[in-house]
Amino acid sequence: MAEETENDNNLVPANDRIIPINIEDQMKSAYIDYSMSVIVSRALPDARDGMKPVHRRVLYGMLDLGVTSGKPYKKSARIVGDVLGKYHPHGDSSVYDTMVRMAQDWSLRYPLVDGQGNYGSIDGDPPAAMRYTEARLKKIAEEMLSDINKDTVDFQNNFDDSLQEPTVLPTRIPNLLVNGASGIAVGMATNMAPHNLSEVIDGTIAFIDNRDIEVPELMQHIKGPDFPTGALIYGYAGVQDACNTGRGRIVMRAKAEIETTKSGKEQIIVTEIPYQVNKANMIERTADLVNEKKLEGISAIRDESDRTGMRVVYDIKRDANANVVLNNLFKYTALQTSFSVNNIALVKGRPVLMNLKDMIREFVEHRHDVIVRRTRYELAEAEKRAHILEGYLIALDHLDEVIKLIRNSDTPEDARVGLMEQFGLSDLQARAILDMTLRRLTGLERDKIKEEYAELMKTIDYLKSILADEELRMKIIKDELIEIKEKYGDERRSQIVHSAEDMRMEDFIDDEEIVITISHNSYVKRTPLSEYKRQGRGGRGSIGTNTREEDFTEHIITASAHNYMLLFTEAGRCFWLRAFEIPEGSRTSRGRALQNIINVPKEEKIKAFILVKNLKDQEYLENNFIIMCTKKGTIKKTSLEAYSRPRANGINAININEGDQLIEACLTTGTSEIVMALRSGRAIRFNESTVRPMGRTATGVRGITLSSESDEVIGMISVNDSETTVLVVSEKGYGKRTDIEDYRVTNRGGKGVKTINVTDKTGELVAIKGVTDAEDLMIINKSGIVIRIAVEELRVMGRATQGVRLINLKDNDEIASITKVDREEESDEESGDIENSTEAANGGLTSEENIDSNEE
Repeated sequence: MAEETENDNNLVPANDRIIPINIEDQMKSAYIDYSMSVIVSRALPDARDGMKPVHRRVLYGMLDLGVTSGKPYKKSARIVGDVLGKYHPHGDSSVYDTMVRMAQDWSLRYPLVDGQGNYGSIDGDPPAAMRYTEARLKKIAEEMLSDINKDTVDFQNNFDDSLQEPTVLPTRIPNLLVNGASGIAVGMATNMAPHNLSEVIDGTIAFIDNRDIEVPELMQHIKGPDFPTGALIYGYAGVQDACNTGRGRIVMRAKAEIETTKSGKEQIIVTEIPYQVNKANMIERTADLVNEKKLEGISAIRDESDRTGMRVVYDIKRDANANVVLNNLFKYTALQTSFSVNNIALVKGRPVLMNLKDMIREFVEHRHDVIVRRTRYELAEAEKRAHILEGYLIALDHLDEVIKLIRNSDTPEDARVGLMEQFGLSDLQARAILDMTLRRLTGLERDKIKEEYAELMKTIDYLKSILADEELRMKIIKDELIEIKEKYGDERRSQIVHSAEDMRMEDFIDDEEIVITISHNSYVKRTPLSEYKRQGRGGRGSIGTNTREEDFTEHIITASAHNYMLLFTEAGRCFWLRAFEIPEGSRTSRGRALQNIINVPKEEKIKAFILVKNLKDQEYLENNFIIMCTKKGTIKKTSLEAYSRPRANGINAININEGDQLIEACLTTGTSEIVMALRSGRAIRFNESTVRPMGRTATGVRGITLSSESDEVIGMISVNDSETTVLVVSEKGYGKRTDIEDYRVTNRGGKGVKTINVTDKTGELVAIKGVTDAEDLMIINKSGIVIRIAVEELRVMGRATQGVRLINLKDNDEIASITKVDREEESDEESGDIENSTEAANGGLTSEENIDSNEE
């Protein structure tokens, strides 16, 4: 053909209507036409209403058919046939599939079609045939079609030029953002995430108020996508990319919790899965991985979902770690998947990559155009009606002459011409007068006409003011958006969880040394460590906190502001708290109720705590352990990994037997030596290796045998080096340090050896700590007095002695809590005599005055 074209002078067409052309040019031209048709008329949504032509035609066809939210359902086949015959000359499946998707609450964040019958499932089950299902519009879809009959949008001819269809919908809802879109065109594709309606409207209003607003400011309102199936958005970097540039990768994770059955077995319960994941396929694929031994630790998978909600259960083997299994599920299965955002939509008929602000701008401009056109239409209608009413009023003012003229006219045409000539009426007014019924001539009806005319004139003035004032138009857009938010706005479904790659909260907080105090009644606060000055041994101390009557500080914890705190309750539950999340208070302030910060049940008290620097380092988690002991002498060891996934409602850390309670927990490396002490003054030392690691919900093994029924464990320490000495303190202020080697290593579960000589003068044992010369000791008693002394001031003495007085207690006061803190370099002035240091810490009060003021 190409050769023939080059010698086209020699060609003699067999027919005048055959025109020889180059096939390459024809192919290019035809393919470009086809691709542009796919881009503009099939695959990409319009930036204004977020609709592809098929969606628009289905909704308009349903409105045309009258299947609105207040009307009975109609057979889907009837709707599909109507849309096919009038607007969409394609296969019936294309229309029915579109309508079905708009009715599925797991496909659209805000479904637009109200379906009745089998519309498929999240497991990928197909919907019933269209002859079985029924449908009608949802109320929110009617908001998208609102005012369509008021010349608000352009119409075009349908495929056979017999009807008109809208080119865009006059939507009141920013549908492109709210419901998203996806489509594959030729040479380009779009994948737009759904968002929360309330957030989008807040962001749109912020844009209307400030056109120069930047995307980060908009993101204060629109936090990120909000998927119909809920689940978690893991990490914020992809969300930021998508909002700023229009492209980004958003990682989605299933909402999964680890629960423990009554029998002590752990289960992973999944209640929400990522958007567009087929649940049945996901479960089948997971089962295949388990059978292929690529996923370890799962004994069974069950789908317990029903009409009340989703519930997929993964049973965990007894020797497996549920957290490790869950992380592997995220890694290998669709429990974690990604959504690649690509915001391409049609702007003035051309495909454009849009960021968050661009999409909002297009919607606001479209909405502004709709308001202007609607107002013009309503003004024209009002003026037309006013014109007729003016004719009525003229006729009513000259009623007798009008009646006489009409009676004397031979034909209606003569009457019309006569009215126009005699009273100066227009053709429209004359026709309206001739069409008047006799009842409009009564006095009451005449008053109604006058009232209607007066109201109409006010309306005309208002409509003209709208057309003259852009600010007023913007206010109308805002008011209508607020109305939509009140009607259809809801809570966010997809929770955003910051991943390790994201900017962390601690990056904005100074990592200072702090003192955390927890009172007997669970009030907590943090204070800079520098507020507590060191004093000499035997001092009376200074006020540590102002507490309510019968409340006293029970725990003093020195920590870094960036530390994680694992808090253990007496009932054996574990809760997480970042140290910087604790409200700051002065040394004498009361603090804030712990129940207001974390979800600790009111009846449970915090008995132990552990400070952890990092919960993300897998090697650190797997090579460290938490050892817990109970009042009755039980001890238990569990890998730190089991406590590395913070949950708002806490987790079971240890199974506590009736009448027992957790009293201590400490972090170990697996090679420490454990010392447990009893109230009766006895202690036992044994190797940590004699306690095997157990699961979170186990009860533990015997650590020490109590000497009597009234006896109980008062504390436990783990020792890693020979420099650490054992400090024991009795309730009446006596204490002493003893070399660790004075306690011989015995088998776990024995009665132990004497650690302090308990007498009436010393009182029973209340605390045991592992200390070195490089540390200070902070002691607080039940009346709120704090003293800080250097450990090096306490000489090391034998096991069986009663020790020396550490703090002078007044009347019936007793020691409530003891903690050790790292030594700070202080000037001589700061570490001077007791009286001076107490004055410095208390604004010049002496020790005696301090105690008196506290008692008052």
